[in-house]
Amino acid sequence: MQDDKGLLIVLSGPAGVGKGTVCRALREQNTDIQYSVSATTRNPREGETHGVNYFFKSKQEFEQMIEEDRLLEWARYVDNYYGTPLDNVLDTISTGQDIILEIEVQGAKKVREKHPEGVYIFLMPPSLAELRSRITERGTETEELINKRMTVAREELDMMKHYDYVVENDEVGLAVERIRSIVTAEHCRKDRLINKYQQLVEVE
Repeated sequence: MQDDKGLLIVLSGPAGVGKGTVCRALREQNTDIQYSVSATTRNPREGETHGVNYFFKSKQEFEQMIEEDRLLEWARYVDNYYGTPLDNVLDTISTGQDIILEIEVQGAKKVREKHPEGVYIFLMPPSLAELRSRITERGTETEELINKRMTVAREELDMMKHYDYVVENDEVGLAVERIRSIVTAEHCRKDRLINKYQQLVEVE
C-alpha cells in the first residue's frame, strides 16, 4: 500500500464477540477511522437502522450485487448473506482516510486474499462460556440457532492464526484502546513511510 493511502482495517471474530459494539465505541471517540457499512439479508435487530448499521437487502438484491461484482467480499453465514460494498471502501482509502470493516471470518479471509496489505485484527471473547452468554442475552435467537452459532464459533477461533493481531474483548473500552494502538503503530511502519522520508533526504 502506498504511504499516502489510508489503512484498510479488518475487524473480525465469531458472532456475538462484540464487533459491532467495539466499532460503535470507536466512532463515539471521534477517531479518524471511517466505518464501512456492510450489506446483509438478515432482518434488522431492534435499534438497527438501514444505512447506518447495515444496508438491509433482499436475497434477490444481494445476489444482483454479487453478479455485478459490486462487493469487496461476501459470504453466506447461518442462512444469510453478508458482504462489503466495494466503491465506498476504495474511495475512502484513496483519499488517505482509514476505514474499518466489521465482517465475518469467511469474509475476512476473502479480503485478505485480494488485499494482503490490510491490517487484520481478530476480536477474541474472554471464553466460550462468555460468548454463549452474550449471544443468549441478545434474545434474538432460538436455542437451536445459538447451538449452531457456537459450533461455528469454535471453527472460527481456529482461524485466528491467519490474522496480524488478536484483541481480547474483555471490556469494550480496553478493546478500543488496543485497536487504536495497533492503528497508530501501523501508521509508523517503515514500509509505509520510507518513500516519504527518502524524498526528504534527497531534497537535502
